Amino acid sequence: MAHFAEIDTDNIVLRVIVVANEDTADGDGNEVDAIGEAFCNDLLGGTWRRTSYNNNYRVRYAGVGMTFDAGRDAFITDQPFPSWTLNNSTANWEPPTPMPGDGYLWDEDTTSWVQPEVE
Repeated sequence: MAHFAEIDTDNIVLRVIVVANEDTADGDGNEVDAIGEAFCNDLLGGTWRRTSYNNNYRVRYAGVGMTFDAGRDAFITDQPFPSWTLNNSTANWEPPTPMPGDGYLWDEDTTSWVQPEVE
């Protein structure tokens, strides 16, 4: 089974559907993204991009509300905090400083990692 995400004119993911492999295959049985995308368009209209449940395509599995970045050929999650930046190589959001270890939480007010208070 193949998965395809519908994106709107702003490249926001509207929905993700499952398509049978035979509906994405060429005459030799090879899966071709463009064939699957055209199948989805013919069936439901809209603009479609293949995604992978196993993160084999476009960095990560698409989810409703994510953005498709054509330049990176990746589905991008929402920016978690204003101070975080998008890594161009990995298409992941990164904090200004790396997390020092497990159990820390990001504090946007101080733009630093803090350990939660234990009661």
